[in-house]
Amino acid sequence: MTEYGVYDYGLSAEAEKRAARLHEESTIIDVIWWGPVAYRSYTPEMNAALRAMGDGDLAALMGYSERLPRRLAAAGKLPEYRRLWDASGVTAGQYEVQVGDSRLLLEGVSQLTYLLDRLPWLRKAVRADDFQQAKGNGEHAFYLQCQPTPPISRDFALVDLAYDVGLRVLQLTYNVQDAIATGCTERSKGGVSELGAKLIARLNELGVIVDTAHCGNQTILDACRISQRPVICSHTAAAAQYAHDRGISDEAALAVAETGGIIGVVTIPFFLGPGKSTMDTMFDHIDHFTRTVGWQHVAIATDWPMAGPKWLLEKRKALSLANGFRPEHGNVPTQNLIGFDDYRDFPNITRGLVARGYTDEQIHGILGDNFLRVFEAVCG
Repeated sequence: MTEYGVYDYGLSAEAEKRAARLHEESTIIDVIWWGPVAYRSYTPEMNAALRAMGDGDLAALMGYSERLPRRLAAAGKLPEYRRLWDASGVTAGQYEVQVGDSRLLLEGVSQLTYLLDRLPWLRKAVRADDFQQAKGNGEHAFYLQCQPTPPISRDFALVDLAYDVGLRVLQLTYNVQDAIATGCTERSKGGVSELGAKLIARLNELGVIVDTAHCGNQTILDACRISQRPVICSHTAAAAQYAHDRGISDEAALAVAETGGIIGVVTIPFFLGPGKSTMDTMFDHIDHFTRTVGWQHVAIATDWPMAGPKWLLEKRKALSLANGFRPEHGNVPTQNLIGFDDYRDFPNITRGLVARGYTDEQIHGILGDNFLRVFEAVCG
């Protein structure tokens, strides 16, 4: 039987007890996640349903693999969905909607409405209090976020509509150059466009958090200069710790922190270091940000492991190449961080914070309170 949350940090019995207490009492927000289901939980029936779709439209297949556990849970056919979420200790994570066109937005909203109508233990968070109420009631929450793989529409009316149904975090671009801004894997070094500046102003007016993950360095600096509200880099790593296009520079990280925002650290192994990265590799990045910008601006955004069985994740590399990654970025969708192979391993993050000497206040902050501060400042 596989055990979870047991990565060897060499903690004493007293330290283990403290870590367990902190994990239990914290409002844990995984700023970007695919959970609570990972590859181990895909049943033979779920695998058969995925294989039946074939490989004609890889993006549609991947999207279906992510939605399938949710739909089964909402239909009462996957009780493990809540058991896994409970076992992780995570209070809330994000669900995604797209604002690239009206059809994509409608699809996302309809799927989430289906969930909310059928899962009484799940709530949509549009204000900071919603996360706290979920924690207090032994429930779980999600907030709506957009990572624009199809670029954001020039029609900002869609952003307004998305806000009305719960959008609270919007990422400016995804890797490449588009009408809004320059992404992190783009070969040019541009920043926020005039249209992008207008978008940031509209997000500030609505109360939507500006997210600069997947953005280029100049885009992050521009966004922090333009925005009148805190800016975040929801899921990233320290480029100074390991040189990768998906990492954020110290200059940009400081700019984010100066707005009052947060930087979420991923568990994606090939963004954290070469070879087989471990929990210790991840904590080297957390420690770097803590030294550079202060623990008040650090958060957790696992963004990994991906939703889907391993045979399907092997096909995902082609999709990542279509979305602006290149072979030199070393994406291996089937590779997980040693010590974080499943969302039930989330206690390893709290245990690692204890092992690295963080105080109770700092651990509460990094696990969720830092993000909640930003959410309240921007969204209410």
